[in-house]
Amino acid sequence: MPADSAIIRIRDVEKRYVLGGEADVLALRGVNLDVEAGSYLAIMGPSGSGKSTMLNILGCLDRPTAGRYFLGGEDVSRMPDDQLSEARGLKIGFIFQSYNLIAQLTVLENIQVPLLYQGKDVRTHLESCLELAKLVGLGDRLHHRPSQLSGGQQQRVAVARSLVNNPLMILADEPTGNLDSKTGQEVLDLIDRLNEAGKTIVLVTHDDRVASRADRVIHMKDGLIDREVVNRPMRARPAVSSS
Repeated sequence: MPADSAIIRIRDVEKRYVLGGEADVLALRGVNLDVEAGSYLAIMGPSGSGKSTMLNILGCLDRPTAGRYFLGGEDVSRMPDDQLSEARGLKIGFIFQSYNLIAQLTVLENIQVPLLYQGKDVRTHLESCLELAKLVGLGDRLHHRPSQLSGGQQQRVAVARSLVNNPLMILADEPTGNLDSKTGQEVLDLIDRLNEAGKTIVLVTHDDRVASRADRVIHMKDGLIDREVVNRPMRARPAVSSS
């Protein structure tokens, strides 16, 4: 694929689920999408629209049945499983609605988890992990476990964890869904700051107020992008390289 500014390039992507004894379900019906480096995209859609399937494919958690998906210029849709797993760990940082922290680990240890999955020496990256904890306002909570943190603090740990491998993009799935409005606002402000610093953000939400913070919003329906709303031109941001 020729080099350009697109972090994500999806071409004619279909996803078909084969259900035993029933008709196949075509969850995505030939989707095309570009996401520029440093942009902020929100994805919306009702249940059954293909939104969750799109999330899984964008996150390299599932593969398209047809079509191609380029992430950072690499065709991840055709990678073998071990290579795809490595690409997912290095290129994508995940923020989930339910935080997905490990209960037995401290704040610092939870931030370090993606390093372990990639076989990296956590001691070598200790300083950067401490800086990430400070970035999300948890420099004084390093040795607390998730049960000792509020929901907002747990989500802040998840944000720091998503950054530890300096990924190409952050994929956030309903990141404020379990938070009260004030705490959710604080987490969204943090995500805004990451984007302003150059990180590419793809956020899945059902909340119009959350989506309004993005540069672009795509609305999915019946396995297709039904319409797109441009909230504002993409702002100039400093380039952020991937490790």
